[in-house]
Amino acid sequence: MKHLIRHVTQYRYTAPVSYSIQALRLTPRHDDHQRTLRWRIDAPGALEQQVDAYGNITHMLTLPTPHDSIELRVTGQVEIDTLPDGRLRPEDNRLPIHAYCVPTPLTQANGTIRDFVHSAVPQGLHTPADALALAGAICDRVAYEPGTTDVTTAADQVLALGHGVCQDHAHLFLACVRDLGVPARYVSGYLYTEAEHAASHAWADVWLDGTGWTSLDITNRQFASDCHCRLAVARDYDSAAPVRGVRHGGGEESLTVSVQVQTAPQHSQQ
Repeated sequence: MKHLIRHVTQYRYTAPVSYSIQALRLTPRHDDHQRTLRWRIDAPGALEQQVDAYGNITHMLTLPTPHDSIELRVTGQVEIDTLPDGRLRPEDNRLPIHAYCVPTPLTQANGTIRDFVHSAVPQGLHTPADALALAGAICDRVAYEPGTTDVTTAADQVLALGHGVCQDHAHLFLACVRDLGVPARYVSGYLYTEAEHAASHAWADVWLDGTGWTSLDITNRQFASDCHCRLAVARDYDSAAPVRGVRHGGGEESLTVSVQVQTAPQHSQQ
């Protein structure tokens, strides 16, 4: 399936920013099942491209002169193959698989999470069906509700609140799976859907012996498919966020994000 993607991020500040630097993970990964037909990032400065430790394409944007706003505009077209049962094709992993077993502050399991995962998958997590069962249990326990959490909300807080969004579902899934000793990673990207809430999206990959990486959309209780465009993978949101940065000055910050994901006609090369 081909998708047309438009993504605009605008930062505005109440006072001038004297200096800022941002890491952009806004370019689709070179995974075997997805191909970037065209892609463009418009930014208010030069972009320095590199590949990070997770194999993500990143760009560094440095703005050394005063500014009171930043606009990042992404446009492109991506072709994505189907993923039977969410199975990803073999890849050259830059990190050892078991690096994805290590918990992070956002994905640390506690006793409540441990009890939850053993109730959800009492025989452990060994198959894609087990992973789907855990995803369903997470959605039953944590209702989708925007505005109740933010990017600093950890998995144990999500479970206690019982509300969250896709990144919260992904972090809780990672905490559960890693506590079972199974490698899993966070995925950020785009989702083609007719629902209102999920153009910019987060999900997870889990490593299953004998199967390899299997990609699951926890929020939608399904395997990832040709509707999912992958931007970055990492151990949690902090290392896979589409835009992360630091600044000097600027006062208060306001952020506006607009994402559109549309299917492209199969004959289109534009």
